Parts: sequence; C-alpha cells; structure tokens
Amino acid sequence: MSLSNLAETMRVRDALALEWGVAACDSLMARFPEAHDLPPANRWHYHQGVFLYGMLKVWEQNGDERYLLYIKSYADALIDPYGNLTFERGELDGIMAGLILFTLDEQFDDPRYRLAADRLLGMFGTLNQTSEGGYWHKDKYPYQMWLDGLYMGGVFAMIYGAKYEKPELLDMALKQERLMNRRMKDTRTGLLYHAWDETRSMPWANPETGCSPEFWGRSLGWYGLALVDFLDVLPTAHPGRATIELEVAALVEALTEFQDDKSGLWYQVVNKGEREDNWLETSCTCLFLYTIAKAIKHGCISKAYSEIAVKGYEGLLRTLHSDETGLIVTGICIGTSAGDYRNYVTRPTSENDLHGVGAFVLACVELDGVLSLQPAQAGEQ
Repeated sequence: MSLSNLAETMRVRDALALEWGVAACDSLMARFPEAHDLPPANRWHYHQGVFLYGMLKVWEQNGDERYLLYIKSYADALIDPYGNLTFERGELDGIMAGLILFTLDEQFDDPRYRLAADRLLGMFGTLNQTSEGGYWHKDKYPYQMWLDGLYMGGVFAMIYGAKYEKPELLDMALKQERLMNRRMKDTRTGLLYHAWDETRSMPWANPETGCSPEFWGRSLGWYGLALVDFLDVLPTAHPGRATIELEVAALVEALTEFQDDKSGLWYQVVNKGEREDNWLETSCTCLFLYTIAKAIKHGCISKAYSEIAVKGYEGLLRTLHSDETGLIVTGICIGTSAGDYRNYVTRPTSENDLHGVGAFVLACVELDGVLSLQPAQAGEQ
C-alpha cells in the first residue's frame, strides 16, 4: 500500500485492513533490520513479543516468509543451543514473548523452541501468589494482580496446555481471570480497574476493595485480548468457555459506552473523556478493536458491533503518519505502573512504540473481514 496519500486509503470497506498491518511490519523491519535490535535491544521482552506476535498473525494470513524469518531471527539471537534464554524471572511480562515459540516449534526442526517454551512455563511454579492463588504481576509489586498479567502469562499457558496436552494449564489461566474479575470489576460501569492490592498498602489502593482508582485503557485492552484469545483455545465443551463468552460480551458492551463519538477512539482513562487533561490513546483503541472484531467472529456479540469497529478503525487511520522509511503509529502511551488519575494523564506519548505498533498490527489482522460487513449484514444477529 502506498503511504504517499493516506487520505485516499481511508475508504474502510474498500481497503483491506491487513494491508495496514503489512505496512506497519515493513516500516519497523526497515528501521530495525536485525530483529534483536527492536527496543529494548537484545532482550526477551513483551514489547518485542507483542509486535512479533502481530507479525506472526500477518504471516499466517499472507504467507510472506520474510515475516516468519524475521521472527525466527529474534528468537535465534536470544535462545542458546540448549534452549536457555535470559528473561525477567520475577514478572509475568517475561513470559509473553513466548507466544512466538509455538509456531517456530511447528515450522522448524529445532528443539530449542520447545525447550525455551518449557523454561518459560516453569516460571509459573516459582512466581509468588496472593492468598487466593493469584500470581503477583511482578516481585517488586508484592500481593498485586494487574489486568495486564492475564495476557502476559495466561494466553501462553492456554496455548501451551492445548498444544502439548496439559489441560490443567487451561484451568489455571481461567482461575486467574476469575480472581481478577471478582476483585477488580466495577459493577456500575462494567469496566475493570488496572490493579488490585491484596494488602491495601499501596497509596493508590482503595482501603475497602484494594483496587486502584482508575480504568486505564491499555490494561483493559490486555484483558480483552486475553479473553478472546482464550476462546481460540478453549474447547466448545469446556465448562469455563460459556463464562468467558459472557465476560467478552459484557466487556465489549461496557467499552462501547465510552468510545469518543467524534474521533472513534478511546481515552487514556477510559471513562473520563470529559476531562480536559485526558487524551485519546491509540494502543488501547487498537486492543479494543481487536477484542470487538474477535468477539464478533466468535459469536459472542452481534455483527452490529462492526459499526463500532469501523468507526474506531477510521479514527486510527486519521492518526497515522509516514516518513521516508514507512508508517508511523502515533499517540501511544509509554509503559506505566498503576496509580491515580494524574499518573495516567501525565504519561508521555511516543511514536512507533512497540506497545502501539504491535497492537495496531494485531487489530488490523482481526479487523480484516469484519470491516467488510455491509450495513445490512451488520444489522444481523
């Protein structure tokens, strides 16, 4: 897709969303010819994991071998001949990039990928837990569960369990979701708070509930991704599947209430768009659109929600820029910890941060096809 005139490519139902995902992948490949140089360079990290997993989904759709080999080069640079890799062993974030290993194990005759996946799986046996068995998000955040963690560790556990016949891992991941839902869901809005502190000792913790005070966009996005990705794995007859389907539908319904009507995007603090210092954030918008698109495909929600997706997608396209190297995704919140309202709205934004580019690529892959629904079809159930 030519990037010379972005406006001409904004006819949503005529253009393939996948082409934008391709453009984003090609742009970062041009900027970082060596995959292990993706920031933070030479680290096994979820930043790279989110982007490369999105690229993997593009490869699954278009079969362009460049993408598979780029992903392989990242893994090969960081995994030694014995399947060892250096990663942060005290946090769920260290697991997420392992999502690329399952495909590499299938596609290449190299035992390192399965061995590395085993190393990452072993981390679940060493992570600290709350009194109810919920994994701490990081050792440096004791007794805290964060929404982010369900995607960072839960999806890996689900896929490993399904691929390598360990069904107990599916139940483990579902348990983590149930704990988060029980402790962190707000019944009034249907949204979930970013974090929960069992000890109520953090300055941000509600003394009664232990929850952080705000609904941060990207954390809700990670949670939504985890739910719909769980549905890719859970057998139809699994007793936990119906619960996840209901939670997906409830989350999408809650999120649609807070989509900005003018831009189609969502705010950094999702439910406070009326505040002047709050701002529209692209990575959470991408993750919400991924969740909505996949929820439609799984039959959790009506196809009428495709109109919400179209509106958000059009809004995203209006935020894109380009330079001589390729596409630039803008308006991405840099990483942040849990905190109060000011903590979130004062966070800097960046361009082509892997949080945002990875989320954009994932959204483009899932939106492809959903956006082609005609208005008459969108009214069907």
